[in-house]
Order: sequence, then structure tokens, then C-alpha cells
Amino acid sequence: MAEGENAMPVHSDAKPATTAMMKAYAHPLRRRIARAVAGRGHARAADLAADLGIPANSISFHLRVLAAAGLIEEAPEYARDKRDRVWKSVEGSWNVGSPEHPIADEVLGGVLMNALADDHLEMLRKVMVWAPEYVSGRDPVVHGTFSQANLRLNEAEFTELERRIQEAIKEIGDAHDPDDPETRVWSLDIIAADDTL
Repeated sequence: MAEGENAMPVHSDAKPATTAMMKAYAHPLRRRIARAVAGRGHARAADLAADLGIPANSISFHLRVLAAAGLIEEAPEYARDKRDRVWKSVEGSWNVGSPEHPIADEVLGGVLMNALADDHLEMLRKVMVWAPEYVSGRDPVVHGTFSQANLRLNEAEFTELERRIQEAIKEIGDAHDPDDPETRVWSLDIIAADDTL
């Protein structure tokens, strides 16, 4: 397939990020809360407060901001009664910007991209601190991974690779049993760059 020719979009359901989404997600605690909600599948403010060690009233405020931005939504199907507020992630993905959907606020987009890069580096640091324990045999449990691959691909082939990775992530996530007691939340950052950067 020639570059750009009939390439399926990587995230066919991706919505362009609004300014409200970027403002909400640029806040470090809100990113932690959004990831915790996604990791649990659904959560109450009290659950998240216990998980993150943050007062529930603060969590509730940030949940409302994330909901107003369209990043999470109420999940009444999990509520115990009408007053019980349970939250879940909004289905689908979103992207910060693209040539087809450029962002309205480039400064805010840059702030968000830097924040996401900081989150990525923090996860990498955690893996690298743990890795010596694993490779030495002191910790037999897999808690992370760091891998690299170099492939010679055209743009359409790379787009197809990324689409298939995202498809596999969704398929495995959808097949997961949420009641499995062996569950751990895994953060997965995928970063790629071509040799022209």
C-alpha cells in the first residue's frame, strides 16, 4: 500500500481534543484520577481517595472537572442508590491535535504534551529502578518491561502497525474478567519516532 493510500486511521473513533479536555487533563492530579478511574473500570470518589491518598472532597471536585470536559461520565449502572455517584471513562480515545484537526491553543497543547512526557519519564524511571531487582532474580514477579525495536517501514505500514497494536490492546482489555483477583493495573506508553527527528 502506498503512503497515505487507504490507510485505516489508528484511532478511528478518536475525537479531537477540546480546550476544556486539554485544560482538565493538563492537571497532574486529574491525570492520576482519570487513570485510576480507567484502571478500576468505574469508581466512586471515596475509592479514588483511598487509592490516591487524597481527600474525597478534593477528588470530587476534580471528577466534576473531568466530567465537564467530557473525559469521564457518571455510571449510574454501578450506583448503590440515587445519591451514589460512580464514574467511568468516556468510551473512545482522543488526540491532542493533528493536521486534520489542529489545536486551537498551541501553548496549552504544548503544556499538555510536556505533562504527558513527564508522566512517561516517571513510569520509565520506576521500571528502571525495579529492573535490577528482576534481572538479579531478587523479584520473580514481572512488574514492567522496557523494549525497543527498529523497523524499516513506510508511513502507511507504520500506521497499520500502530492500528493493530491499538486493536490488540482493546481486544485484550474487552476480554478481561474484571472480577479476576490477580488483576493489576498496567500502564502502557507507546512512543515511536522515525530517523528524521
